[in-house]
Amino acid sequence: MPSRPIRFGVQTGPQNVTWDELAALWKEIDALGYDTAWTFDHFIPIFTDPNGPCFEGWVALAALAAQTKRVRVGTLVTGNTYRNPAILANMAATLDHATGGRLEFGIGAAWFEPEHNAYDVPFPPIGTRLSMLDESLRIIKAMWTEKAPSFEGKHYRIHEALCEPKPVQKPHPPILIGGGGEKKTLRLVARHAQMWNGFGSPEVFRRKIGILADHCRAEGTDVDAIEKSVLIGITVTDDRETVRRIVSRESKRRGLPEEEARRWVLAGNPGEVAAQVQEFVDAGVTHVIAMTFAPYRDQIESLRRFAREVIPRFR
Repeated sequence: MPSRPIRFGVQTGPQNVTWDELAALWKEIDALGYDTAWTFDHFIPIFTDPNGPCFEGWVALAALAAQTKRVRVGTLVTGNTYRNPAILANMAATLDHATGGRLEFGIGAAWFEPEHNAYDVPFPPIGTRLSMLDESLRIIKAMWTEKAPSFEGKHYRIHEALCEPKPVQKPHPPILIGGGGEKKTLRLVARHAQMWNGFGSPEVFRRKIGILADHCRAEGTDVDAIEKSVLIGITVTDDRETVRRIVSRESKRRGLPEEEARRWVLAGNPGEVAAQVQEFVDAGVTHVIAMTFAPYRDQIESLRRFAREVIPRFR
């Protein structure tokens, strides 16, 4: 087992769901003892009918956080292109106060081009978006820790920008960067973040954590101080046919052989799922986040069983 405690969370995409259903789910996540709960940052539904309903991620996060008492909360992840970083710094500081210091600040370069086109948000090439993310994080960290910082960059500038009150958490809320790019994204994780989130099998994570360690050495930071999290589908069930369908669906969605796709999901009875979690832990993962989609009534029993029959094995 790694030196840091293993944490467990749930991401609830706020799409194709009523507000009452979503609020009830967050109350249950809190009561079940999950460590983290997350929204996502989209304005139209993803991976489903784009014409369906979708609540805005940051407003939803603030309102859902008010439904909870202990779970740490965040957006997995904020699309950097959608908001000015100085405004975002103030939003996050406010929410850190509103939650009593429970904010986890997730951010990424943004990826969903149709959404940018629909809302007339510029969508430059990925290299430019990563450069923007780097500047944004420099600004946000400065505003959280300095009195009235100024910054002049290629993409953003601020002049004696205030962010008062400063966040509750010191020196600032933990920063999570989402993404798997090995040359640039993981370099930004090494430079700025306390947490990293990605997708993939245990083998993928073992390789990427090794690359992250190289970037940390170059940046003069400690790879062991960075929490590594996986966002992954989780189904706890005793029904073998359900497991077969899940693996088949994952295989088709990712264009992978079923044997390999099986490594990209956690599915099976509690013992099997615990063993699958352990493989990620052995690869260096320290935070497992269940990726869920509405209708949540189809997944709540699995989340309950995971909390009651799997998580205690890692406490």
